[in-house]
Amino acid sequence: MYLVPENLIADLLGPDDAFAAVRDAFAAMSNGAARNFPVVREALGHADALYGFKSGFDRENLVLGVKSGGYWPGNMAKGLTNHQSVVVLFDPDTGRASALVGGNLLTALRTAAASALAIDLLARKDARVLGMVGAGHQAAFQLRAAARVRRFERVVAWNYHPEMLPRLGAVAAELGLPFEAVDLPTLGAEADAIITITSSFAPSLMDAHLRPGTHLSCMGTDTRGKQEVEAALLARARVFADEVAQSVTIGEAQHAVAQGMIAADAIVPIGDVVTGRHPGRRDAAEITLFDGTGVGLQDLAVAARAVANARARGLGLEAEL
Repeated sequence: MYLVPENLIADLLGPDDAFAAVRDAFAAMSNGAARNFPVVREALGHADALYGFKSGFDRENLVLGVKSGGYWPGNMAKGLTNHQSVVVLFDPDTGRASALVGGNLLTALRTAAASALAIDLLARKDARVLGMVGAGHQAAFQLRAAARVRRFERVVAWNYHPEMLPRLGAVAAELGLPFEAVDLPTLGAEADAIITITSSFAPSLMDAHLRPGTHLSCMGTDTRGKQEVEAALLARARVFADEVAQSVTIGEAQHAVAQGMIAADAIVPIGDVVTGRHPGRRDAAEITLFDGTGVGLQDLAVAARAVANARARGLGLEAEL
């Protein structure tokens, strides 16, 4: 088994690698060559933690494995990342465990890559103002990834805890982007593309806030009951998802589908846009929404890329189980 610890990931997997790996995973899903297995995601009843497993098999790229981990909201006070996970890869020919990979930074990178991919595929080409709803640990990754696919001219942001916004503003400054903290009606009125990245169980961004032509990448909802945007917003948007099955059960679409506002079969897999099976945005006035629940194949794709880079550079450690 090849061991790739968490402290090596930053040097082994850059945003371009993550973007390419996630894009390839979505394409394989669209082609029917890869599938995710049912997700296990449960509240532990201890430390307010959510814990689970995401797994799958990409037959096209021969990647098989599982990510185990979850969300511990008290970790930040202990100097730890709230999201904790590890990825185990298996040899699809023998079933033997082939690699153990630290999954914390991988999760942030693959989530940001999926959001940026959706912006690249679905946002208007003239999008110039980026809206950020959320300013937690993953927001910085989201902002950096989004800035790689569009020439944004400024960033407007809102967070449940406004005192956290200066940290995100510092990231915008690093990117040379003017940054402004605004209320949600202003954010909706000014932003051409919006990323939501919160862990909320109640909607913050409302249908009335959005203007025609906006793209949304909704990246925070990955559990039953979570919700970042009003369900009515999905009813007037063209909705895309990393995986439709997850979108309607644990994603942002769960609420709109349950209320009969949209049908599950109206949701388009983002991989179909990657492969050209669906045209994506159809006109400049359309609202597009990507429901990014985070699928196991994303984790496996970036983990496999990290292992390949580690082997090529002689990093990591070979160990016997």
